Amino acid sequence: MANQNVLTLTQDNWQTEVVESDKPVLVDFWAPWCGPCRALAPTVDKLADQFEGRVKVGKVNTDDNQDLAAQFGVSAIPLVLVFQGGQVKEKLVGLQTEANYVKILNKLLQV
Repeated sequence: MANQNVLTLTQDNWQTEVVESDKPVLVDFWAPWCGPCRALAPTVDKLADQFEGRVKVGKVNTDDNQDLAAQFGVSAIPLVLVFQGGQVKEKLVGLQTEANYVKILNKLLQV
């Protein structure tokens, strides 16, 4: 399942990988028991490959990282947040199309 281009994000590496990142970061908040989260996983993998070197892609297991989930008010999953400069730029709740994510990432990269 693990894609080498998808980071496993935790409280321990959040500051370095997300807040201090010089690239946009797409973060998928998910849980192993969540069906829509599992359905989104292949899309997240594809985005990680497609935007390799331009956008960081990571996943936060909300069961294992409840503090991070609470920090960002995660009340429904899957939740994808896109960060730039350490700030949330986009928030997508629920299962979205791959094209929607691509459009958002391309828009951020043009800034």
